[in-house]
Amino acid sequence: MSLQQQRIVALCEELKLPAVGAEWSALAQRAADHQSSFADFLTSLLETEQAARAERIRQTLLKLATLPTVKTIEAYDFGFATGAPKQQIQELACLSFIERAENLVLLGPSGVGKSHLAMALGYRAVMAGIKTRFLTAADLMIQLAAAKAQGRLKGYFNRAVLGPKLLIVDELGYLPFGRDEANLFFNVVAKRYERGSMILTSNLPFTQWATALADDQTLTAALLDRLLHHAHIVQIAGESYRLKDKRKAGSIKAVAKNQ
Repeated sequence: MSLQQQRIVALCEELKLPAVGAEWSALAQRAADHQSSFADFLTSLLETEQAARAERIRQTLLKLATLPTVKTIEAYDFGFATGAPKQQIQELACLSFIERAENLVLLGPSGVGKSHLAMALGYRAVMAGIKTRFLTAADLMIQLAAAKAQGRLKGYFNRAVLGPKLLIVDELGYLPFGRDEANLFFNVVAKRYERGSMILTSNLPFTQWATALADDQTLTAALLDRLLHHAHIVQIAGESYRLKDKRKAGSIKAVAKNQ
C-alpha cells in the first residue's frame, strides 16, 4: 500500500467512513475500466458508504430488539394454519400501522403461529430501520417489578417501554398477573396509547382477559379501551403446528379447530 493509499485509509477512519476506506480502490479501478465520470465514481463511493451504514444500523437495531429468533412472513405456513387471514397479514407486513401508532393483537390457541407472526413483523420492522423491542409478558413483568423495587421505574418506562417505536409483548395470558403486575401492565398500555405501536399475542379471547389481569374487570375494560381504540385484530384458528408430526403419526388425536 502506497503512502497516499495509507493516508486515504487513515482519513476515512478519522472521518468514520469505513466502507469508503475499504472499497474506494476497487471502485476507482472499476470506474477507470468503464471510463466512468468522476461524478459517477463519487456517487458509487457514497452509495457504498450509505449502504454499509444502513446495514450497521439494522444490525444494531436487531440486537436491541432481543428477538428470540429470526422469523419471516414468507416462512409462515399458511397452508397448515388454515385459520390465518393471509391477506390481512400481508397488508400488516407493509408496516404502515406502525407509522400510524396503531396496535396489533394476535389471538388464537397455542401453536397456531402467533409468536412466529409477531417476531416476523418485528424483524421486518427492524430491517426497515424501526426501533423494536420484543418481550414475553412474563419477562416484561419481571423487569418492571425489578425496576420498581430498585426505584428506577420511570427510567425503565422511558427506555424500554416508550423508547421503541414498536413494542411486542408475547404470550399474554399464559401466566396470570397479580394486582401489582396488572397495574404495571395497564401503565405500559396507557403510556404507549397513541404514541407507539404494540403487538400483543394471547391465547385468551378478550372476554377472558380479566382472568389474566388479577380478575379486575374495571382495569381490564380500561386497558382494552386504550389498546383497541386504534388496533388491528387477527384471530387465528387451527391446530398446533408443533404437534402436526405427532398427529400424522397417530400418536395423539387432533383437537377441534375452534377449541
